[in-house]
Amino acid sequence: MAAAEERPGAGSGAEPVAVRVLRLLAERDQTLAVAESLTGGLVAAELTAVPGASRAFRGSVTAYATPLKRDLLGVDGELLERRGAVDADVALQMARGVRSRLGAAWGVATTGVAGPDPQDGQPVGTVYVAVCGPPGGAAAEGKTAALRLNGDRAEIRRESVRSVLELLAGELSGNARAKDTEQNGGN
Repeated sequence: MAAAEERPGAGSGAEPVAVRVLRLLAERDQTLAVAESLTGGLVAAELTAVPGASRAFRGSVTAYATPLKRDLLGVDGELLERRGAVDADVALQMARGVRSRLGAAWGVATTGVAGPDPQDGQPVGTVYVAVCGPPGGAAAEGKTAALRLNGDRAEIRRESVRSVLELLAGELSGNARAKDTEQNGGN
């Protein structure tokens, strides 16, 4: 029972990123919704593998087909036609859409090309991940990360899962530091 049981985001001796994300959300009494394309449900699976995930995880939408990004998540159809599904703005709109549609405080999204062939003019390994925080908060506008990943299809998908959860963990940690500063700054 060694390396074969490691999951994306599991570090040597460190708290796995999915555990950290769910702990941070639970501490804030906030929830998370996930929109996935190339990861095909792997982000949701990583989160739900953590005991007690239901305290913070609302659910997910796997919008693998491009029309579903528009129809289920509210991604702008003209944007999809102009740039295709593999795009930073598409990822951000996916995160906003899933957050809104599933009634969560936070939304995250993955879109990209896992291979074996290029898509929408983008090479294999091009991935965009996004996170969008609670409306009215500092993270409400959202944040994206562009990834250029190497490896086979499975490796690209695993790294996409780790990357989107790390992006969210960073936003949650930064959000906590900003709140601490607001609460303690004027005293």
